[in-house]
Amino acid sequence: MPKVHAFHVIPALPEPLQELRALAFNLRWAWDIETIELFRRLDRDLWEKSGHNPVQMLGTISQEKLKDAAQDDSFLAQMDRVSRGLYSYMKSENTWYHRTHADLAQNPSKIAYFSMEFGLTECLPIYSGGLGILAGDHLKSASDLGLPLVGIGLLYQQGYFRQRLSSDGWQQENYPENDFYNLPIQLERDSAGEPIRISVTFPGRELYAHVWRAQVGRVPLYLLDTNIEPNSPADKNITDQLYGGDVEMRLKQELILGIGGLRAITALGINPTICHMNEGHAAFMALERVRMLRQKQSMTFWEAQESTAAGNLFTTHTPVPAGFDVFPADLLKRYFEPYLDGLGLDFGDFLGLGRINGYNSSEPFNMAILAIHHAHQVNGVSELHGKVTRRILQSGYPGYPENEVPVGYVTNGIHTRSFVNKDMADLFEQYLGGRWAGLNESSLWSKVSDIPDEEIWRVRERRREKLVQFARARLKHQYEQIGRSDYEVRMTREVLNPHALTIGFARRFATYKRATLLLSDPDRLLRLLNDPTRPIQIILAGKAHPKDDAGKELIQRVVQFARREDVRKSIVFLEDYEMCVARTMVQGVDVWLNTPRRPMEASGTSGMKILANWGLNLSIPDGWWAEAYEPGVGWSIGKGEDYADPNEQDRLESLALYDLLEKEVVPLYYDRSTGDLPRAWISRIKNSIKTLCPVFNTNRMVGEYAEKFYFPAGKRFERMQADDHKVAKSLVSWKRTIGSHWNEISVIESLTDHSEVTEAPKSSEVQDKIRVGEYLTVKAKIQLGSLSPEDVAVQIIHGLLDSNHQIVNYSVDALELKSNLGGICQYEGEIPCTKSGQQGYSVRVVPSHTDAILPQELSLITWEV
Repeated sequence: MPKVHAFHVIPALPEPLQELRALAFNLRWAWDIETIELFRRLDRDLWEKSGHNPVQMLGTISQEKLKDAAQDDSFLAQMDRVSRGLYSYMKSENTWYHRTHADLAQNPSKIAYFSMEFGLTECLPIYSGGLGILAGDHLKSASDLGLPLVGIGLLYQQGYFRQRLSSDGWQQENYPENDFYNLPIQLERDSAGEPIRISVTFPGRELYAHVWRAQVGRVPLYLLDTNIEPNSPADKNITDQLYGGDVEMRLKQELILGIGGLRAITALGINPTICHMNEGHAAFMALERVRMLRQKQSMTFWEAQESTAAGNLFTTHTPVPAGFDVFPADLLKRYFEPYLDGLGLDFGDFLGLGRINGYNSSEPFNMAILAIHHAHQVNGVSELHGKVTRRILQSGYPGYPENEVPVGYVTNGIHTRSFVNKDMADLFEQYLGGRWAGLNESSLWSKVSDIPDEEIWRVRERRREKLVQFARARLKHQYEQIGRSDYEVRMTREVLNPHALTIGFARRFATYKRATLLLSDPDRLLRLLNDPTRPIQIILAGKAHPKDDAGKELIQRVVQFARREDVRKSIVFLEDYEMCVARTMVQGVDVWLNTPRRPMEASGTSGMKILANWGLNLSIPDGWWAEAYEPGVGWSIGKGEDYADPNEQDRLESLALYDLLEKEVVPLYYDRSTGDLPRAWISRIKNSIKTLCPVFNTNRMVGEYAEKFYFPAGKRFERMQADDHKVAKSLVSWKRTIGSHWNEISVIESLTDHSEVTEAPKSSEVQDKIRVGEYLTVKAKIQLGSLSPEDVAVQIIHGLLDSNHQIVNYSVDALELKSNLGGICQYEGEIPCTKSGQQGYSVRVVPSHTDAILPQELSLITWEV
């Protein structure tokens, strides 16, 4: 091969149009309708052909069109207005962060958000699905709120695959190359103009990466790219594909994301206070944070871990243990042996960091456990998912009840402006005001009641018509690509009815999402589809993972059913599901269908996108819908029942789905008794918007992360770092002491006393002579051994007893130290008796320290036995 010298050609913009470059390279355009309209006006066909990519547009548009635009006073006025809007947005200090946390804004703590994928816009294909879209929306809302946050991810040369369906409906994957120089990203350079390059040590070599920046409003997203010299061809390919390759490729990518990502932002002069790991993919970041601190300070690994973990947050999106990334010990040894000196660990201790039981050699190295061991805050992504995650992780907190496993939750949301079309946005602007998408106040959203039904329905009808046009064109293209007959291609002009009740189903085709639940009874479905006066129609889309043949079989089954002559006009599967398809669907369908097998949906956000687009949800009460649903805002398929047999669950929930469609959804939609409008349907839409839009958005979500995790973690991190890490070192010493002597603790006995009991009973059975409103005194004798009362908290849990003599819905109260005689301590407290019935109590001892987050940091507990 000859030597190739690269050079970069940039668009030749006329002087009056120079502002277009700045507008194209700030991804705020992805959620600013006016900026999108500006680029569409420049060349509508090219906007579509470029995949909605203004950077590529500016590089390929004809000079003649640029010259015309430069002489068009109306276009220049619009460009000036949009440009001033961006400038004002970027410079404004009238953000939520500045208004509500002015003290923090004076000396802001940097927040670094690590994620394997980011879904920001369709022309930057570095996402695969919900996790990436959520991460992209997180950055967008952080920008809107003014949070001092940066994102860190990988820049994929091919990204996630593009989906094509064969003639028999089988998914095929292809991976087109991304041209980074025609994307809305820029290479980061040093003061000498050279590309910034970081390295990570791999077996026998250094792996190098460049750093690119995507500017997301006020928030920079830094993306690492290994397709550079002097990497070997194999190493250049590491950032080729998202979730591609084998387990070793996944390890390489996660090393670059975690270790390389932290090194990259450090090279850029960013020293984060809070590091947020969005899933366990980025957990190696926590080890690099420890190594970097040890490089500066003379500290043990455990001291540096204590100090840095205070500023780490781990968010899991996984509802099953099998969803966590695990790596075999021999593979880790190859990659980490050279790294361990910097950590001050031997390989056995290192493996223990990724295990629930560090001494269990049969337990694999788990990235989620690594993240948990290095983050003092852990959360799930919905209320139900928080509960599921506590159940998954309970074995790591032996002796603690499930509801006390230290996992919180922040329910996901969506960045509303990114998914609402101009017609809808104009209505909100007119009736709710200009700041409608950035506010979470119920009082503001309640103004939806003022929007006339006629205006709402006019917009709904228009968006459904656009969706039908989009689906027909896309289906026609699909059929032409695979060589379907001329008859079938012509018939695509007749699919779907612009006025029929339209149901959307689009998501990853994993088996637990049960895409074919609606096909369970074909005859019953046919009656719904082909009803002459009240028909329904269904539009589906989604990808299966390239290695998931079961998911591909679901797609094939749906596609083949949709091609039947008796349903082909009423069911359409749109291939290559991505952000443009998703946006068009949520803006056009009337009902969003979601049928996961509960409780497998961690959160789900696709159904949230339909809320402000005047659609309704029909869903299993899983993920976010489990806490969002209430009568009058949509429909719940079942009541969240638990099933031992998944086949029986599928059968019963499919019956419930058909019943809802036949008896509630379809009749409500077609009830046009007043003014030829479905007024009861529109009323339900308004209820949905007023109730759910103020809650299920990423402005609320990111604000909750800030208040609940970022700001407290920032303060605690600074406390750990102060005075040469004095508190962190003290905590490590305290934990070591507690761990060494905890087995000396025992609850010797507990006694009860009550004014109507002449002699305190000598057992845990309390005499049934206590009236509601009285107090029961509990006295406990505790053996502390070598530990002091300051090291522990003695607690009493109390509540109603169930049929198994177990305490349920219990309360926890502290007992007060009364005496200490040679390590035998007397404690005392009272139980308020507020309810009648059979009740019980038990005494326990847990560690206690003012600077520790417990039991997250030390999961020891001793119960009365």
